[in-house]
Amino acid sequence: MNNVQTINKYVPDYLVTPGAVLEDYLEDAGITQAALADRTGLSKKTITEILTAKSAITAETALLFERTLGRPAHFWINLERQYQENKARLAEKTLLETNLQWFDMFPTNDMAKYGWIKKCKDKGLLREALLRFFAVESPQQWEAIWGRELQTAFRKEESTHKDVALNSAWLRKGEIDAQRLCCQPFDKQKFQDSLDEIRSFTTIGDPNVLVPKLESICANAGVAVVFVRALPKLGIYGATRWFNDKYIMQLSLYRKSDDQLWFTFFHEVCHIIKHSHNELYIEDSGFKNEKEREANAFARDTLISPEELSKFLAVVHIPTIPQIKEFAAHIGIAPGIVVGRLQHDNVLPMNVGNGLKIRYKWE
Repeated sequence: MNNVQTINKYVPDYLVTPGAVLEDYLEDAGITQAALADRTGLSKKTITEILTAKSAITAETALLFERTLGRPAHFWINLERQYQENKARLAEKTLLETNLQWFDMFPTNDMAKYGWIKKCKDKGLLREALLRFFAVESPQQWEAIWGRELQTAFRKEESTHKDVALNSAWLRKGEIDAQRLCCQPFDKQKFQDSLDEIRSFTTIGDPNVLVPKLESICANAGVAVVFVRALPKLGIYGATRWFNDKYIMQLSLYRKSDDQLWFTFFHEVCHIIKHSHNELYIEDSGFKNEKEREANAFARDTLISPEELSKFLAVVHIPTIPQIKEFAAHIGIAPGIVVGRLQHDNVLPMNVGNGLKIRYKWE
């Protein structure tokens, strides 16, 4: 089904006020403003305000003009209605032109392709689609909500407005998806108690089984886990933030392998159980502060304990594929995660063992 919306509408370049039409009519008829006031019973001030577009022609005023000027009431009512409509369209056009740079920052084609917004050719409709997506009234409100928070989260001078737009779109989709989940208020102890069971989920190869189980156990502890496809050039593995008495943990499947997915998951777990909920935590390949390094260490050691790995490498030195599988089964984890760890630690070359990793793709 073609989802392209196209609406042809007239947008005026200038405005003709009802007062200007009335003034021309009075001049042609030889009627003064004072005389019109006397005939209608309206004050001279009211007549002046109508002529200068400071006051609208109401239905009652239109009836008075019908009786005193001979033109039907609907003429004056339609004149006022058309003026107000044209005024609104011209204001919208001006606002659209003023904020055109704001629209251009967003990857709207990709957002439409993924079904986040409707595909629009008309820029006015596109503006409305973006505002509805972010649930804001104007680009200025978007800036107030997202601009400052994301600039603080990245702490990178090179972060551009376009970076903020890209990341805010991805994060906003996570909020929308999280609101659809039935999620309990956050319970830190309950979440910590569930981590051993969650770690066992790494051996589930089918995402159709894995995702519902992971979402359910986390939601019961007040953590909304959402998988949101990465927009092109996003470069973010995951993000965590506090939102309406629960946490949102957002995963992008960036790099699309199980070792990276689970490392990201437990990285975000560390932020939830160890760090302040007043911050937005974004995991990317850029600068790592102390909290990010702590989260990396937590994920690394939760997935594969240093003691178990040391014992394993003390015996095998350079592991073979069968030995990796045996070790993974022994510690109850997916073999692809072991491969990823050994590659990261330079025990294995980056091209060895990748067949043990599970690769995910978006439908």
